[in-house]
Amino acid sequence: MTVTQAAPLVRRAGREPRDNRWAVLVLLCLSLLLITVDATVLHIAVPALTAALEPSAVQLLWIIDIYSLVVAPLLIVFGTLGDRHGRKRLVLGGFVLFGLASAGAAFAPTPLTLIMARALLGVGGAMIMPATLSLIRQVFTDRRERAVALGVWSAVAAAGAAVGPLIGGVLVGVWWGAVFLINVPILLVLLPAAVRLLPESPRRTERPWDSPSAVLSVLGLLALAFGLKEAGSGSLLPFWASVLVFLGGAGLLVAFVRRQSRLPAPLLELGLFRRREFTTGVAGVLLGVFALVGLQLMLAQYLQLVLGDSPLRAAVRMLPLVLSAVTGGLAAAHILPRIGMRATMSGGLGLVALALTPTLSWGVEGHPVMLAVCFVGIGFGVQVALLAASDTIMSTVPESRAGGAAAIEETAYELGAGLGVAVLGTITTIAYAPALPAVPGVSAGGMDQARQSLAGAAHVAREIGGSTGGALLDAARWAFVNALHTTVVVSVVLLSLTAVAVAVLLGRD
Repeated sequence: MTVTQAAPLVRRAGREPRDNRWAVLVLLCLSLLLITVDATVLHIAVPALTAALEPSAVQLLWIIDIYSLVVAPLLIVFGTLGDRHGRKRLVLGGFVLFGLASAGAAFAPTPLTLIMARALLGVGGAMIMPATLSLIRQVFTDRRERAVALGVWSAVAAAGAAVGPLIGGVLVGVWWGAVFLINVPILLVLLPAAVRLLPESPRRTERPWDSPSAVLSVLGLLALAFGLKEAGSGSLLPFWASVLVFLGGAGLLVAFVRRQSRLPAPLLELGLFRRREFTTGVAGVLLGVFALVGLQLMLAQYLQLVLGDSPLRAAVRMLPLVLSAVTGGLAAAHILPRIGMRATMSGGLGLVALALTPTLSWGVEGHPVMLAVCFVGIGFGVQVALLAASDTIMSTVPESRAGGAAAIEETAYELGAGLGVAVLGTITTIAYAPALPAVPGVSAGGMDQARQSLAGAAHVAREIGGSTGGALLDAARWAFVNALHTTVVVSVVLLSLTAVAVAVLLGRD
């Protein structure tokens, strides 16, 4: 019997023929790309979205941030559920939910509706993402081929966040809702392909699933983020209440960690963090994505609202960031064996800090050449550091615990994206409002709206028009630049300290 004749028999037996493994990889990487792109696709669309829905500064941060903050705590939850009930079933359900949520987000009439739709997008993404890595390990049985497949997966995961603003810049020129609606036709193609190509996975119903742990992790992270945002803006709660919410979130996470240490089959394998190299690698992933995603949002607004670029022009000017990230991923595979994990990770983080430093001298004038150089340094440095961190994580755990280590790495990736927007966005908001003085001719209500965000100030300036509107916009631009400098200083300090810590904590290779 020939291989071709045997293929239907293999399918009927419930096993995927090896000839389909690369098609499965393409399908899983396209699925992963959708999820990672959605974390940053709105960065270029902020001005258009603000003009259409008029969200407050806190609502705008939630619109951007809720996706990653929902994905992060649910990754381990759905990873466990995939093991119990079948990964293919989880991926197919995630596709359906992701598509419905994308359509809802595209036509959202209010900021609150968009926030809810983005949260559902996060649930759908969390259903899909952990299964992509697990299915790659299942389909690629040859260790050398599996290494290639995992390398492609890692490159797609890192490049997705970088390419998001470029896609957003192209689509927002048509309509801001197009950044979401584009997901629907793609998923209509992926869904039937997934039904045909993805293999069934063995179900492990004997492994208990601890629902209290899932609730503690999700509510803890969301309360932590909400308290942080409200402490910076005070739009919904007084400062003391925001601090209480933040502390409550921290308490829930402490309870989650303590519960994991007592469970025989925890959702999060905390024992892995006893390895110093593993913990350092996770910190590298968290901070690398933190810097990339958070700074992308700030710099995209700088290009459009301070320098006056159109969404498409801003996306094109951020292209060096995307290209350098891809180049960094390819180069890191050759750099890592030569200089070792410690030097590669520490050097990558240090390069990002160095690339950010020139922005501290910028004002409202353009710096096209230096801007491109800075983007190249950020993209290359982050990707090199991420690959070294990922290699550190996976090389310090035994193969029997590789699945748990991968789930933690994915969680660090999404949590870093969420915290990057939450922390750096909040710092920018806190520094921006007091830096914008009252402008003669602008009402108190108009100034309050202008102090919410630079996008809000641009909206008020357009409504007022004339010299008064121009004066307000000029003052708001300078206030934003001063706030951006504060954010960059915080980022440079964090990156530099982490680079030093990596150099000290990681052993010699």
